Order: sequence, then C-alpha cells, then structure tokens
Amino acid sequence: MKAWSGRFKEQTLGDVEAFTESISFDKELAIYDIMQDFAHLEALLKANVISKESYENIKQGLNEILDMINSNIMDWDIKKEDVHMNIESKLYELIDEDAKKLHTGRSRNDQVNTDLRLYLKDKILEVFRLLKALKQSLIKKAIEHKDIIMPGYTHLQRAQPVLVSHYLLAYKEAFLRDSQRLIDAYRRIDILTLGSGALAGSDFALDRFLEASILGFSKISRNSMDAVADRDFALEYLFSLSSIAMHLSRISEDLIIFNTEEFKFVELPDAICTGSSIMPNKKNPDVLELIRGKTSRVYSSLFNLMVNLKALPMSYNRDLQEDKEPIFDATKTIIDSLKMMKIVIDGIKFNKSIYTGNLLLATDLANYLVEKGIPFREAHHIVGAIVAYALEQNKVLELLTKEELTKFSEKFDKDAKDIISPKSSINRKKTYGSTNEDFVNKQINISLLEYNID
Repeated sequence: MKAWSGRFKEQTLGDVEAFTESISFDKELAIYDIMQDFAHLEALLKANVISKESYENIKQGLNEILDMINSNIMDWDIKKEDVHMNIESKLYELIDEDAKKLHTGRSRNDQVNTDLRLYLKDKILEVFRLLKALKQSLIKKAIEHKDIIMPGYTHLQRAQPVLVSHYLLAYKEAFLRDSQRLIDAYRRIDILTLGSGALAGSDFALDRFLEASILGFSKISRNSMDAVADRDFALEYLFSLSSIAMHLSRISEDLIIFNTEEFKFVELPDAICTGSSIMPNKKNPDVLELIRGKTSRVYSSLFNLMVNLKALPMSYNRDLQEDKEPIFDATKTIIDSLKMMKIVIDGIKFNKSIYTGNLLLATDLANYLVEKGIPFREAHHIVGAIVAYALEQNKVLELLTKEELTKFSEKFDKDAKDIISPKSSINRKKTYGSTNEDFVNKQINISLLEYNID
C-alpha cells in the first residue's frame, strides 16, 4: 500500500512507478535517513507524541534495519518509491503498528533535505582530506626538486625562469583555495531542516534544537518554506567540486605536455601509464587525460542542477528528485580523480636539465638597464633590439659578449654578463611570493608546519 493511497481510487501504473522511483540511486542516503529517523524519534518522545513503549519498539526496529544496511542485505523495492518509504515499510514488517507513528510531524520533503545535508557534510570532509593529502604530495615534490630551474610560461610561450618548486607550490595554492571554498560551503550545508514538514512546519512541539544536536548540525533553518525548497547549498558544493576539477584538469594538461618527447620535462611512472594496442613504442598518460576529461562530468553536474532549479516555484517540487544523481556522480568523480592525482604527483620525476638557454633572460637585461638609470620603456625597446639581433645570429642571450651588448647601449658594463644566467634571474627577484630561492624555501618551511610534514 502506498503511503498516500487513501486519496486515490486507482492503482499506480507500473510504468509510472518505474518512471518516478528514486530508490535505485537515493539508497545512497540510507545511513543518513536512519540517522535522522533516530533524531526524529527522540523529538517525538520528548514532545509526548509517542509512548516510551512505542519509542523502544521503533528504536529496536531501526537498529535492525541499520544492521541490514551496514551488512548490505537490505532489500530495496521500486514499488516503495524511495529510500524513506523502503525504510518505513521494512520497519512495519519488523515491528508492526508502531512503525506508522514514526512519520508523525514530518514530510519526505524535509527528510530528503536533511539526508542530503548529512551526506554532503560527510563528503566535504572526505574531499577536504584528499585535498590535504594532494597538497602534502605537492610540497614534498617541491622539496625533492627545489634546485631545478624550469622555463615559466605565459601564452604557452617561454617567459622567464622559475624554480620547479615554485611551479609545484603554485598548484598547492590553487588547491588551498579549493579547501577554503569547501569550508565555506560546509557552513551553509550545516543547517538542520528537519522539522519543516512539507512546507509549513509541524503541528507538534518537536524540539528542533535537540534534533540538531543529535545530528551534529550547528544551526537550524529559520523558514520552513525556504528549508524544503533550498538547494543552494548543493549548488555551492558542486561549484566547489567544479573548481577542484578545473585545477586538476589544468595540472593534468601541464604534465601531459611536459611528458611529451618535444618537452621531456617530466617522466611519468610506467605504473600509471598505458600502451597502444598497435604501436609498441607508445607510453600514454591516460590517467591524466581521464582526469582532464572527467572535468566535463563535474561541470555538467553543476549545470544540471542550476537548470533544474531555474524558475522552480516555491516551495518543494518533484523536480528536486533530480538533484541527487549529479551530486553523487560529481562526488565520486572528484574523489577518484584526487586519489589518482596524488599517485601521479608522488611518482613523477622532473628532468634536471629542463632549462635550456634561449631568450628567457630578456627581462633581466631590461631591468639591469633600469638600474643604470634608463626608463623601463626605453630599456624594453633596447633589449627588444638585442633579442632580434640574437635571433638573427642564432645565439642565446647567455652567449652574447659585453662588446655585443654595448652596441645597443653604453650602459652595459662587464657586470651585465653576471646577470645573464637562470640562477641569477631566480635570485634577483625581490618581492615576497616570487620565485627567489629564499622566498620559495620560506614558503616550503611554512607549508611543512601547516601540513604537519616531517
């Protein structure tokens, strides 16, 4: 019998049951549904809505169902529509009439919202831990390669020399922002909506602060209509995951390029690469390509929910049943991708001979002229002419002689040759946060303390 069958004279069509069921995916929330059943039971007892005997009977039945769920022996039936009705029906099988009392004062509308918030609180903590582990791997890899200099890029063109450690710590900073976004999202998820009923609240004096305390929520919702209609918290969560996916995709792209024969900046371990079914020479970075590719799934999940919510009238609408699958898929995708990226970073090796001289020190020459009193725009023009000359002579800047430099400006002295080296370029940087060795080492030391790395 359907929970709402009293209103209807006809049986629900089988095709309708198959179309409207959500148990095939919302059983993912089963543990959280049981958790809030226990909390609601306590509130019902405190409000004298149920007797102590009924309370004990229901509690025993819920514990039995919890054991079934944990043991993976719970039967899920699409005829019972969703996780809430499956659990309620199973409770009736176990304890009979007392099971009918548990739903007093609540709706599946506030139930599912509470379940989803409990699920997201857990998943945010899991993603946060994985982000921390990835940041720790980036820091350790930065220490391992802290003396290697590489070309830094803008517009995918060689720009200026930077330390490999500086490059790796750049992604640590990006993932740090992702962690901060998750913390901020958690604050808005951490609100109890149970007790809001279908939309108008409950006729029973349920202690929502008691329920919040039992379930570990720091706040309770202030408007019952908004509470059951709200999925903003899920949007914010999915945006946070999308940001993580974007950063994972960017570092994947870098490492895919750096791993090519043309670059040869890095070497990926054989254990995370695959071969070709036809070309024996191939060593493909499939893990990185899949992380890059799976970013679209996470973006799609965010867009899916945004479109779902567009123009939904207040308050709850069945459209919101469609919120869970994109959330579950994006969560699994990010968790798997973070685990894979940590494996990649732990195993990757940077070539010690990444840096090869060409024109990357042009800015250093321009700044040298500024130090000699020439305005920067004029210095920029002079060094531009030197670069054109070097290209014509097929020379790198490091090999230009003092005599060649003075043809373009008499301000070049013998000390000009001292700065035309990648090491000098690195250590001439004076701003906090730059690629200067001392500043990078300070950032590493700060990170070691922040992330409890020995």
